[in-house]
Amino acid sequence: MKINPKAKDGTARKTTPEGAAAQTGLARGIKVIRDCLATLPGAPGVYRMLNARGDVLYVGKAGRLNRRVAAYTIPSKLPIRLQRMVAETESMEIVTTHTEVEALLLESNFIKKMRPRYNVLLRDDKTFPHILITGDQDYPQVIKHRGAQKRPGHYFGPFASAGAVNRTLSALQRAFLLRNCSDSVFNNRRRPCLQYHIKRCSAPCVNRISLRDYQGLVDEAREFLADGSRAIQDKLVGQMQHESDNLKFEAAARIRDRIHALTQVQAHQDINLAGVEDADVIALHQDRGQSCVQVFFFRSGRNYGNRAYFPSHDRNHEPADVLAAFIGQFYDDKPPPRTVLLSHDIPERELITAALSQRADRKVQVLTPKRGVKLKPVEHALTNARDALGRRQAESASQRRLLDALAERLDMETPPTRIEIYDNSHIQGSYAVGAMVVSGPDGFVKAAYRKFNIKTVGPPDTVGPPDDDNSQPDTSPGLTKGGANGGDDYAMMREVLTRRFMRALKEDPDRTAETWPDLILIDGGPGQTAIAHDVLSELGIDDIAVLGVAKGPDRDAGREHLYRPGRQAFTLPMRDPLLYFIQRLRDEAHRFAISTHRARRSRAIAASPLDEIAGIGAKRKKALLLHFGSARGVAGAGLSDLAAVEGISKTVAEKIYGHFHTGR
Repeated sequence: MKINPKAKDGTARKTTPEGAAAQTGLARGIKVIRDCLATLPGAPGVYRMLNARGDVLYVGKAGRLNRRVAAYTIPSKLPIRLQRMVAETESMEIVTTHTEVEALLLESNFIKKMRPRYNVLLRDDKTFPHILITGDQDYPQVIKHRGAQKRPGHYFGPFASAGAVNRTLSALQRAFLLRNCSDSVFNNRRRPCLQYHIKRCSAPCVNRISLRDYQGLVDEAREFLADGSRAIQDKLVGQMQHESDNLKFEAAARIRDRIHALTQVQAHQDINLAGVEDADVIALHQDRGQSCVQVFFFRSGRNYGNRAYFPSHDRNHEPADVLAAFIGQFYDDKPPPRTVLLSHDIPERELITAALSQRADRKVQVLTPKRGVKLKPVEHALTNARDALGRRQAESASQRRLLDALAERLDMETPPTRIEIYDNSHIQGSYAVGAMVVSGPDGFVKAAYRKFNIKTVGPPDTVGPPDDDNSQPDTSPGLTKGGANGGDDYAMMREVLTRRFMRALKEDPDRTAETWPDLILIDGGPGQTAIAHDVLSELGIDDIAVLGVAKGPDRDAGREHLYRPGRQAFTLPMRDPLLYFIQRLRDEAHRFAISTHRARRSRAIAASPLDEIAGIGAKRKKALLLHFGSARGVAGAGLSDLAAVEGISKTVAEKIYGHFHTGR
């Protein structure tokens, strides 16, 4: 052991070999940073710290790169977290920018893409649904939209959930009678559909309403969604009274129903708070090293819902720093509103405001209200953040107790941090798929779910390669003992597990990426469990526990038999929480497998021979089917007929004709 003569209390302090190694790593990391400083400019930019494998450890930005990066060479001023990061640093990458605002935007983009472990990370960041009134049709649709807003039209949102959008859409259809059908359906209608008869559409497809009157309904819908005023309701009330005065009671009743639908929209959305028109309210609550961020969306004075986020970060991160990092990543791929109300003062607020204004291409205010009407929605969001974090911590504690009980029952040294559950789904061997779902201390990890298309056919020693979905058959000698033929569940399970763990061995042999399971749960009996054990043994993996769960007599839930390789099967009491936990894991894998199988089968049923022709995309396929009525009609068409279709050139027509007539 080494002796540290500089102990603060004046006595000699012993240093462990691990501590000495950490000090050596820290010194090496500081040297790497100092070598980089020699050529580092004093310009704005983004820096990335990488470990020996090339993984990004940390992404940061600076107005002057040389000054900011130089701070990492003074370990006494760094927290323990950053000291560990510096000790792992083997190289650095630098990107200069024109301004610090550009550096901030680039930093947020890099963090979201690279997921560096020492940054605050926003998890579960999905796109929000919007309502779209299309602008590229004579008779516009009103539909739900996710993703990039590239299609011409008017977008309203964001809504916090698909449920909120669906409720609003349903009410809008009753209020304004706008179509939601696709163009192919719209162009081929000969009589009104059910939507017309239940008074959710004005049937423009069969000219039950004039183009002028339909455009009037579209304008009213846009006005209602844009400003949320009661002008539309007042106008409809006047029309209803006029029809009633003229004894046209059926027409008055239809207008009454439209007014009622608008009232329903406002009843769901007018849980609003004074002083908030077009704003996002973002509040953070932190407890025991965990954070919850609640985001409320207010548009046109109406509440479009809220969503809770639980960013991943070090326990020592301050709330303001977590909130600042969250904002940068949250608005990386979505336009900010005119006002952002925060629960905490954040560092570099002026810089973040400038970045959001640049992204929105208009002025954006970032405020932390201390009093007045704008403080009330912030306090409301903060209360929701506190409650959501409390619920999550309670659920996590319950999950940890279940994992502890599972480890004890299976004689595992430590509770599992990653459980992989496997199941297959098929119909007599057709459209066969394998499914893998993942569970951890915080519940199901849906981003880690995987599906496997079973493609093994032919000789018994054939198996798919260790690739994920959409792989081609291959031969892998010494790894398998049978192909997945004729609905062979055992062979399917063998193929799925072989592909999964061959890929794991190839991509992460040292198990540093935290993607290796501690426990494999198989939806099956002793046969499937033995297959899993054989696959792991053949691949030289002997430290992953395997558990099979099979329904008991008469397939009754609660009488499941549990199997471990080489051990006696056992059961759990019917009311045991651990049994419920295992059932929930099994049922989730079963659900995912069935839904994946159904999706694959639906795609196969909807497939067309036209899909096999190079150069025939969705647009040309649609034009051909509309012109000839079916793929069979296209196959029987002559060259001149094919060339007469809009969008089909002579060259493309020859390609289509040759595809169907080769060899005749």
